[in-house]
Amino acid sequence: MGDTGFHYAAIFWLYETLQDYLTGPPGWFIASNLILYWDFNDPKKRRDPDILVARGVGDHTRRSFRVWEEGTLPCVLFEVASKKTWREDVGPKVEVYAAIGIPEYFIFDPEKKYVHPPLQGFRLKKKGVYAVIRPARDGSLTSKELGLRMVPEGGMLRLIDAATGELLPTRQERAARERKRADELAAEVEQLRAELKRQKRSKD
Repeated sequence: MGDTGFHYAAIFWLYETLQDYLTGPPGWFIASNLILYWDFNDPKKRRDPDILVARGVGDHTRRSFRVWEEGTLPCVLFEVASKKTWREDVGPKVEVYAAIGIPEYFIFDPEKKYVHPPLQGFRLKKKGVYAVIRPARDGSLTSKELGLRMVPEGGMLRLIDAATGELLPTRQERAARERKRADELAAEVEQLRAELKRQKRSKD
């Protein structure tokens, strides 16, 4: 999956957070390293993007994503750049994804060594032509297709709800919050029990 720990972790965090956020209608599908075929007559025309997001196709398990069977293209593709892949990510893949008609394409370099700036995005202007998405001052980019703002933070790509400004936690962060809340509730219960015992003793 990943060339290095940096590469793997960045893909893993992004994949899980997108899965948790994009649920329910209109039938989102998120996959990692799933082969994308777009030409029924030429199976050699294929790519396996690090993250593929499609809308309205349902989230059932697939062996591959075949455009002619799905009836639609993925709406967003992500590539996480590494020493082995960055030249392909910023070169041929930009041309291929634009030619196919992918609405948005993002490249993220978790090591900040190979792609400058480390987060780059492209939006389809017309089939075959991408326009560069201009970053905000903090280096973030907004995906219109996903309704998310993305900002590099260390070796991960942080996702923020573009409508509310809410930071989307990773599963690990959410689990830590839930454990903290459970501990707080347990402490509150113990305090109530202690108070009830004290009140009972004072009555006796």
